[in-house]
Amino acid sequence: MRADLSEMEKEIVINSIGPETRVALLEDGAIVELFVERSDENNIAGNVYKGRVQRVLPGMQAAFVDIGLQQAAFIYVDDIIDGKEVPAAEWTVSSEAELDSLNGAATGDALFGASPPAQKPPIEDMIGEGDEILVQIARSPIGSKGARLTTLISLPGRFLVLMTTVDHIGISRRITDEVERTRLKNIVQSMSHNGYGFIVRTAAEGVSEEKLEQEMEFLTNLWADIQENYRHTRAPAVLHEELTVTLRSVRDLLTHEADRVTIDSPSVYNSVLTFIDKFMPRLRNAVSLYAGQEPIFDAYNLEGEIARALKKKVWLKCGGYIIIEMTEALVAIDVNTGRYVGKHNFEETVLKTNLEAVKEIAYQIRLRNLGGIIIIDFIDMERKSSQDKVFNALKEAFGKDKAKTNVLPISDLGLVQMTRKRIVQSLNRMLCEPCFYCDGEGVLLSRQTICNNIYREVIRLSQDIGGNQISLRVHPDIADLLLGEASSIISLLENTLQRQVVIYPMESYHLEEYNIIEILQSYK
Repeated sequence: MRADLSEMEKEIVINSIGPETRVALLEDGAIVELFVERSDENNIAGNVYKGRVQRVLPGMQAAFVDIGLQQAAFIYVDDIIDGKEVPAAEWTVSSEAELDSLNGAATGDALFGASPPAQKPPIEDMIGEGDEILVQIARSPIGSKGARLTTLISLPGRFLVLMTTVDHIGISRRITDEVERTRLKNIVQSMSHNGYGFIVRTAAEGVSEEKLEQEMEFLTNLWADIQENYRHTRAPAVLHEELTVTLRSVRDLLTHEADRVTIDSPSVYNSVLTFIDKFMPRLRNAVSLYAGQEPIFDAYNLEGEIARALKKKVWLKCGGYIIIEMTEALVAIDVNTGRYVGKHNFEETVLKTNLEAVKEIAYQIRLRNLGGIIIIDFIDMERKSSQDKVFNALKEAFGKDKAKTNVLPISDLGLVQMTRKRIVQSLNRMLCEPCFYCDGEGVLLSRQTICNNIYREVIRLSQDIGGNQISLRVHPDIADLLLGEASSIISLLENTLQRQVVIYPMESYHLEEYNIIEILQSYK
């Protein structure tokens, strides 16, 4: 990859034909980010509705609202702003609020002070049965619980969050440079003239004024569109659906990260054009419909890279490899020389392997969406100059990552400790599930261990097993071992118990599964 990101050829490839939508961000033809959305998912957080109040519960200071779903949604008094009794200006806004997901709704808890004004009226004085109200889903339905609503409407973008009920500018606490905080606040204040508030998100750090202005225009146009729909729509009705992964990608990536987008579905292509014509008309020529016969991800050679990103072992071109292990607490990455033996000396071999591993590690972390604490175990290097080269290369590689990272120097143990902000669910957790064979352990008992366990189990049950024979039903591989290399176990059992042991291979058995059955043999 070229060092200068501005020179990279960046493209979005969207596969929408089939049961799921996959969006790949390519840099110089290589996939660096993948987003997946499945049609069976029902996450409606962030959607905006025109609802009708069904029932007010003064004792709970809550109300049920019909928004057109199977279950009635509910809203608490703290999530209601009434234009007459509770002016928006009375609400406090946290200037440190930060939305972590691209598609998450900006809820009242995230953007507004937790404590409402002391003199806030009771809910029965603010809304009544039959009233029509503009609400946003703060939390999707869970089980038997309906969706939770708020009237504190907020619309998230890539760099900004539009707050429709307050006039306040807030900056993410993760932007620590005071000069940059002041620059961003001045830019947003100079462009905000509609009485709305904005939260400047972490991703806005270093972003140009032009890009911030484009997003502010997009968000205010979106809010105007919602208000217009509210005036001309009968309740209950959905006024704004949180963007699909396709439209989010167009909004967030095409505007700021990519030069063009290619889509394989005509219907999705048309919906993207409609979206762009309405909100970003200058980008219409950047969208094209894929016309090839081959599946689009195959045509771009992406399937192999996606499959590779789900494996624990990733081979390097030099012959070395890295192992990526995910745990609940952290991600551990180990670098090994593998088949690479070098040409001159050991230190040079180690340095070359580590430097090649740096590029692959940065690539895999970004593609797999790995976040949290990450520990990298490089091959030990004796020279301080070699350690510095690897550390500097690692920092440079993560300079291309949009997620916030913090990389610490190589420790005395040869470990690099780093953190990477969690933005979306990891690719592994999105596309995989725990192995039903090993229950997610990642390993199985060895065949010899299973044979030894069978021996101990037969001895343990021998006092309760009658009959003249003992039947062992086992996996075919275990049967082969017991009749071959481990036949001494069967001989030992027969000599100890003075009974014949019969082995039956069972094709349907799990490798670790076995069954011990008594057989009563009659003699004439």
